[in-house]
Amino acid sequence: MRYYLRKFGFYLAALWAAVTLNFFIPRMMPGDPVSILMAKLQQRGGSVNPEARRAYELLLGTDTGEPLTKQYLSYLGNMLHGDFGISVSAYPVPVSEVIATSLPWTVVLVGIATVLSVLVGAGLGMVAGWRRGTWLDSLVPATTVLAAVPYFWLALVLVAVFGSALGWFPLIGGYDVDFTPGWNLDFLGSAIHHGILPALTIVISSVGGWLLGLRNMMVSTLSEDYVLTATAKGLPDRRVMIWYAARNAALPSIAGFAISLGFVVAGSIVTEQVFSYPGIGSKLLEAVQNNDYALMQGIFLVTTVAVLGANLVVDLLYSVIDPRTRAGANA
Repeated sequence: MRYYLRKFGFYLAALWAAVTLNFFIPRMMPGDPVSILMAKLQQRGGSVNPEARRAYELLLGTDTGEPLTKQYLSYLGNMLHGDFGISVSAYPVPVSEVIATSLPWTVVLVGIATVLSVLVGAGLGMVAGWRRGTWLDSLVPATTVLAAVPYFWLALVLVAVFGSALGWFPLIGGYDVDFTPGWNLDFLGSAIHHGILPALTIVISSVGGWLLGLRNMMVSTLSEDYVLTATAKGLPDRRVMIWYAARNAALPSIAGFAISLGFVVAGSIVTEQVFSYPGIGSKLLEAVQNNDYALMQGIFLVTTVAVLGANLVVDLLYSVIDPRTRAGANA
């Protein structure tokens, strides 16, 4: 119980530190989102006077005139109620609504692609480590090269070949504009069709790291006494490979998988930008370009909570999978 309480205490402290930084950093950044909003209004033919500017400053919370301590307490209270402010880049839409509409696209796309890359990479790494020295080892340098290729270059190649030259997949967007978003087969089929190339980009560029990591851990684990004992007892190779070697070799990869799952909500900014995908990564880039501090704060907060939550869950599961962690912590 002390082990679990220490874990919860650590993550609560980390969450408080992240929330506090999320409050102070935008206030120290240069730029003024109100000026950007005023410029947009003037471009549309609207008039701007000092009273209107002051009203927008109060609405967006950029200059309330309150002490910083009171602003911080108000920020914490609003955050607990899910009120992250008004988005400048999508004015007058609230930040929570912008995140709610874009986050599912990213979670589905990046989440499925991440799980696929882990399963494919770990499976290939397990077999390559078990049969080291065979032709399977040739997969390691090939996938490592693909992992070193920049995201945007690989995305552009896939777009040029499969989207432009062959015409198998659409070039941009998350779905066909002729369909109305909803739980119907036409829209879901269009969304899957549009998501194949972005997902393929993430899988190809990520699978090499998982393959190399598990392959090297398998090679180290195969020299352990419990693996040699299981082999000497005459157990089937498949059982020794999965239940004795891979089960222990995969332990260090669990933490990496947790971090990857946590960052799923942050999206893949470059990939989403290349494909004009309506995910959270595109919204974050749009917020940075427009000095939309409220939207940046909301996205950073959601990402932080997701990363900390994923790591906490894996820490708790890790103590169940490998009891040595609890023993070491309580020693």
